[in-house]
Amino acid sequence: MTIRVAMWSGPRNISTAMMRSFGSRADTVVSDEPLYAHYLAATGLDHPGRDEILASQPQRWEDVADTLTGPIPGEPAVFYQKHMTHHLLPGIGRDWLGKLTHAFLIRDPSHVVASYAKVRGEPTLEDLGYPQQAEIFRTFGGPVVDSADVLRDPARTLRLLCESLGIPFDPAMLSWTPGPRPEDGVWAPHWYASVHASTGFAAYNPSPAEVPERLRPLVAAARPYYDELAAHRL
Repeated sequence: MTIRVAMWSGPRNISTAMMRSFGSRADTVVSDEPLYAHYLAATGLDHPGRDEILASQPQRWEDVADTLTGPIPGEPAVFYQKHMTHHLLPGIGRDWLGKLTHAFLIRDPSHVVASYAKVRGEPTLEDLGYPQQAEIFRTFGGPVVDSADVLRDPARTLRLLCESLGIPFDPAMLSWTPGPRPEDGVWAPHWYASVHASTGFAAYNPSPAEVPERLRPLVAAARPYYDELAAHRL
């Protein structure tokens, strides 16, 4: 039976590199942010490549849910779903999530906010997805990995993650060939340049985050959610 792994991450994390890691497994197929088109259609936000994104995916969340929980061609051992937590809007039903195996990729909010501020000046707590991530964790549980731990020791952290998900660790997860992949979302040209140039996880950078003073209250608001999940990290 296929294990359907829903990996929930906020923005400005290593979520695409993690998708590459799982996509390097011979027994795995991946889905890249399947709720993105619904998110844009429902919010009206103007993201880079908006028209292409809306045309590339179902815009009804019900159709997305049916695909993510329905039959999978080839019946792979693992169906890895890269999800952005902020895409899970309040109007989306939650019952279908019970058919998935959930996992959580977290990152210290000071680093997330510092990075996000470079591409969008005034992010909100909902933009960062911390409350949504905590909601999913409280309801369904699942293994938690911190991006810093992944970068510090990919082999150890991924081995622990696979063990928690009930799948064998595959050393192929530690490296990949550079360039785009067919499973990449149509938004890849706007966001995936660093991953396309990579052949594995980047080295861990211990430098402290430089958070603009005006955004420090946002870091403080996000930190309790991060700390809640970080207490359970592998």
